[in-house]
Amino acid sequence: MELLWAIIPPLLLLVYYHNRLASVPLLMRLLFFFLLGAVSGFVALNLELVFETVANHVVDWQRMQRLFAGVMLRQLIEVGPIEEGCKLLAVLLPTYYLQRRYRFRPTSVFLFTIAVALGFTAEENWVYLFHGTGSIVERIISTPVHAMFSAPWGYALGISIGSNIYLHRCHHNIPRAWLNAVICHAFVNVLSISGRYPIPLRLLSYGLFPFLVWMFWRLEQLVRKLQGKGAIAGGGASPIALISSRTPQQRFREQALVLLTLMLAGNALFGLFLLAKSLSFLSPSQLLYPDVISFTLSRLLLYLSLGLLAWVIYRSLRRWAQRRYF
Repeated sequence: MELLWAIIPPLLLLVYYHNRLASVPLLMRLLFFFLLGAVSGFVALNLELVFETVANHVVDWQRMQRLFAGVMLRQLIEVGPIEEGCKLLAVLLPTYYLQRRYRFRPTSVFLFTIAVALGFTAEENWVYLFHGTGSIVERIISTPVHAMFSAPWGYALGISIGSNIYLHRCHHNIPRAWLNAVICHAFVNVLSISGRYPIPLRLLSYGLFPFLVWMFWRLEQLVRKLQGKGAIAGGGASPIALISSRTPQQRFREQALVLLTLMLAGNALFGLFLLAKSLSFLSPSQLLYPDVISFTLSRLLLYLSLGLLAWVIYRSLRRWAQRRYF
């Protein structure tokens, strides 16, 4: 059951993106990259163990991890680079080898990146569930996170390999996109860990889900670019615009509204996550207690209201942008 809970959610998300994008490789080829992603996860885990063993011989690495600054340093120089590096190699090496024969399009290479990231997620899910260090709810919610980390360099790699026109320019974009993934990876891990520390560090955890919402938005924008959607007059494909004003005052107002939308939507999801996590410890009979039902309904109403308000602001920003463009 642990293995099924670890594998099925990432596989379902992979099938979703396979069906959504056009000009995609065979599903069996994606499953091959999914398996490579799982293998890269085990490689990354062992490399991290080797890194910590060597680091303990140089400095008191274990003692440094008790400090918040030490946790940040570990994420930036160990976890982020090793995990994103293993995923990158799992996509890059077989793709360059097979490209001579199959001439993959950018959408295919991007999907290879998604498949490897989801395979990496499946391996990570299994490790957490097997050792009892994560719940099923937590692992399901974190299913798309590795794909969101790797999307920027997956997009740059896809354009570089799949298009000769932008080959030279996009070769330079890959290292920058990979570094972006490393920083975002480290930042998310630090935010998720911050809840273990006393205030004010604990308050950083309220930035986790807004940041995840932004990364999901970025992933969707890259998918739109690959699909060729969102073309505006006189230009090619472009992502959905939310900030469209030209005057500094109006742009500042729209930027503030975007930030507010992220905070509302992210913390609505955060609240639903905490609610699901707290209810998961109760038995089915306890869920029917009047006080439990009242608590659940009140929290659902609060978080859904926050989410609805975020959606209203988002739709308003989109309508304003569309009117200015058209």
